[in-house]
Amino acid sequence: MDSFWENVAAELDYLEMTNKSLAEKVGITASGIGKGQKNGSCPSDETAIRIAHVLNVSVEYLVNGTNTTSKKGNSQKEAEQIRLYKKYKELIDFAESLPPAKQELVRQTIGNLKEWEKTE
Repeated sequence: MDSFWENVAAELDYLEMTNKSLAEKVGITASGIGKGQKNGSCPSDETAIRIAHVLNVSVEYLVNGTNTTSKKGNSQKEAEQIRLYKKYKELIDFAESLPPAKQELVRQTIGNLKEWEKTE
């Protein structure tokens, strides 16, 4: 059940939420979440449902990383955005840590690459 907790961790990171905050909203202890993450143990069905509700994702997504049902009908688009975020998270974090002037240089470089690609 490691993927469950990996997906929970990814959602927490995406939402900038802590284990403690999630635990309070779900009605369990933060140490319970920590134990689950450490041991890869499966939460009860009820707890998994509450976690999914708080994170605004489906239990299916938390369990296997996919979502075939969506309230908004955008499940494929959302899944792709999550996949891309996970893929480029390290780069995003690095870019966010740069001073504004260097962030602008990164934007300009990417813009130049996009223009260069158009001419190829």
